Amino acid sequence: MSKIYIIHENSEWTTHLTKRLEELEVPYEEWHLDQGIVNLTEEPREGIFYNRMSASSHTRGHRFAPELASATLAWLEHHNRVVFNGSNALRLELSKVLQYTALNAAGIQTPKTIAAVGKKNIFKAAEELGEGSFITKHNRAGKGLGVRLFHSLEALTEYVEGQTFEDPVDGITLIQQYIQAPKPFITRCEFIDGKFLYAVKVDTSEGFELCPADACQIDDLFCPTGESNQAEVQPKFEIIEGFNDPIIKKYEQFLKENNIKVAGIEFIRNDKGEIFTYDVNTNTNYNADAEIVAGKFGMLELAKVFKKALNN
Repeated sequence: MSKIYIIHENSEWTTHLTKRLEELEVPYEEWHLDQGIVNLTEEPREGIFYNRMSASSHTRGHRFAPELASATLAWLEHHNRVVFNGSNALRLELSKVLQYTALNAAGIQTPKTIAAVGKKNIFKAAEELGEGSFITKHNRAGKGLGVRLFHSLEALTEYVEGQTFEDPVDGITLIQQYIQAPKPFITRCEFIDGKFLYAVKVDTSEGFELCPADACQIDDLFCPTGESNQAEVQPKFEIIEGFNDPIIKKYEQFLKENNIKVAGIEFIRNDKGEIFTYDVNTNTNYNADAEIVAGKFGMLELAKVFKKALNN
């Protein structure tokens, strides 16, 4: 019998989907690819395969899970299996450089960014960027890895030559233009089956890259589920009712061109109202509290899509 096969390396991020699949009586099986084999002499099983491999897998001890997932996806696609978020989606998940070049090719504006390998080239990149304030981040990221704000080259030097410097897993550090927003929030747009589902307002007053997952692994300062002694005035994540911006059509076209079915795309507006898109999450997560308030559920909608696909 055909079923849904979920390719991943973190069970805490699949529970909401499997719960919905069970509710809709959709057969499924999880492929946890932190280790395994890909037998190229055999054909894959029949079914629908959903790739949820994460760029931050190495932070959970699964350093080579993306490489194993890449081999698995190539095998599945060679045999013409139906794959949601296939090889190209994984390529973009694992590299912000590839994300930005693909976004730019689709006519979508991103912050000025320079990629650097080697500490001396991080300094060189910052000088070439020529911005008063700038951000560093990891090319293969997730979880806000390596995200730091600097207002001077002196501050960057202190960080890069200090004990807290984080080496990117792929060796590539990004030096990026800092977009100053009038208010401390970004917008994250969620897409299911390539179509817009909803937009989320994300409070960034305590960090740059906030993870919407309920079981995230970020330090408390950056994680919406972290302990805090301060009373929350408003939720970190809030679904925006009636969000309708021309950027949505551009995002949907971008996803179509890159064969991406499920994604969360994040952008920030500057004081002129210009949109800068800075992250494409093909291993997108959802915040349960925000969904309950709005009555919209990403994993439920995805489970419905899978059920329909199995029945066709």
